[in-house]
Amino acid sequence: MDSEGSNRFESIYSTKVKAGKRRTYFFDVRKTKGEDYYITITESTKKFNSDGYERHKIFLYKEDFNRFTNSLTEVIDHIKTDLLPDFDYELYEKRQKEWEESKAAEEAAGLSSGGAKDATSETSTESETETPASPKAEGGDTVETEDDMSW
Repeated sequence: MDSEGSNRFESIYSTKVKAGKRRTYFFDVRKTKGEDYYITITESTKKFNSDGYERHKIFLYKEDFNRFTNSLTEVIDHIKTDLLPDFDYELYEKRQKEWEESKAAEEAAGLSSGGAKDATSETSTESETETPASPKAEGGDTVETEDDMSW
């Protein structure tokens, strides 16, 4: 029964979006017992006063895919077009790319100078401000899927 229960939550496909220092969104494709597929969207936020995480989930089923994406696109377009038309939405992607390059450079420097640099490098990147990432952000993140997080 244990293996059956763990299969219920198995991700078929997963991607994540890092959104700041404390928040990550996970998009997971999962399989039902009836061989059907659905999506879970999870917001995971690191708690301020503990080592744990708080999470919120949305389950999205195939019959709602089109309406969901249409409505999401509609509200995003409304913000971009009507409410904040002059805002540079590319800014976050540029910042994320710079952050990833800097993290990769720090890791490369840490690897070339020995293990002592690794602990310092990891601590300094946690204190940096992260911005939303494109899915599957590179950079050696230790949390790959929502299932890898300690709930």
